[in-house]
Amino acid sequence: MSAQIEKIALFIDGANLYATAKSLGFDIDYKRLLREFQNRGYLVRAFYYTAVIEDQEYSSIRPLIDWLDYNGYTVVTKATKEFVDQTGRRKVKGNMDIELAVDAMEIAPHIDQMVLFSGDGDFRSLVEAVQRRGVRVIVVSTISTQPPMVADELRRQADQFIDIIELQGKIGRDPAERPTREPREMREPREPREQRHTPQFLQRSPSPRVEVEVEDEFDED
Repeated sequence: MSAQIEKIALFIDGANLYATAKSLGFDIDYKRLLREFQNRGYLVRAFYYTAVIEDQEYSSIRPLIDWLDYNGYTVVTKATKEFVDQTGRRKVKGNMDIELAVDAMEIAPHIDQMVLFSGDGDFRSLVEAVQRRGVRVIVVSTISTQPPMVADELRRQADQFIDIIELQGKIGRDPAERPTREPREMREPREPREQRHTPQFLQRSPSPRVEVEVEDEFDED
């Protein structure tokens, strides 16, 4: 009898993964990333989370978000909030922790393994809660930078920690292979999301198109 194929779900903290890869000097090839984990088991869902700034004249991340949405990822976005702090400095804040946590708890009964691409220590409690439901949690980040990009408490809580530098050869993009035009997959029509055979617990309203990716919080003088 063959071994049981594990059901896997990916949870990608977009801003955190971008910062981690950038700190190590390489770009993520999201097609290769998807293929890597499809080869490791049955990939139930690959979530990608990012906050967006609305009303931007230029969108550096929109091509990526559009491509992900057309090529196997479930893109989850939220508009950023803008405010002025006590010193009069403009701040833009966008945090996707709640959205990621809700999705993780909903899908936990249906998977064997959760792969979290983030080093944010705020996810430690989520990891613990998912583990109590019998799910094995793998955290992907890096300790190869100074300081490390992953919080120590998150790394300790995970069932397994993978330094993303170990995956660079499998999910990294070769700079020479950067596309010079929009990928063909992005231009092909697709079946409307509501017509797909998606389990009810995974259904979601279509995400708004994204303008730019932001860190959880940044200042602007």
